[in-house]
Amino acid sequence: MDNIKLKAQIRGIEKKEKPSILRKKGFLPSVVYGHKAKSLSLKVEIESFKEVYQKAGENSLLELNVEGGGKKHVLIHEVQKDPVTEQILHADFYQVEMKEKIKSFIPLSFVGKSPAVEDVDGVLVKNIDEVEVECFPIDLPKEIKVDISLLRAFGNAITAEDLKVSSKVKVLLKPEEVLVIIQAPRTDEELEELEESVEEKVEEIEGVEKEEGEGQEEGKEEEEGQEEEKTASAQPTQKAE
Repeated sequence: MDNIKLKAQIRGIEKKEKPSILRKKGFLPSVVYGHKAKSLSLKVEIESFKEVYQKAGENSLLELNVEGGGKKHVLIHEVQKDPVTEQILHADFYQVEMKEKIKSFIPLSFVGKSPAVEDVDGVLVKNIDEVEVECFPIDLPKEIKVDISLLRAFGNAITAEDLKVSSKVKVLLKPEEVLVIIQAPRTDEELEELEESVEEKVEEIEGVEKEEGEGQEEGKEEEEGQEEEKTASAQPTQKAE
């Protein structure tokens, strides 16, 4: 395990510690919580956090040194970003007990080249891109590599039981669960059938939209007719001289 460290300070409740003000000063508002741990509002230097986050992701154990609050072993649990600018706005740290096992989702890293794809135009289908594991925090892997160079023919697959992980890490998937498989490319006939099916769906949708549009137009005309009748009936009758 890499010894990744990050410094933090306790965040107060006064106005100068408001999230928007902290961000302008180069700090990231954050919080630490966890099993058997008291929640604590923090602030960390944004540039230091970015550097650590890029290196550790959300699956590596960190040593969070809180000024006046001691050392804590944590995982980056959640990172909030602005949906437009992608600016990091807030971070959650989850404090773990080193002597207690935890569960976490670990991303799969597909490495190598599949001969079935390179040589016979096979289609690589990835069914799963992360798996849940259980282990002690110190044994938590950052990623699990999947060697697709073993996939040499149509129908070849890699299942959960094929994953190469430490004996200290338990993969919480059924052994026969397929992670990635090689499928034969579609034939011209299959592509034509697929195209026809799509066209039929489009025509069906357009037909429904057209009927709805005509129905709305008829309803509008009917309402206008009723309004005209009401207006006409409301006109005063002239007395014949």
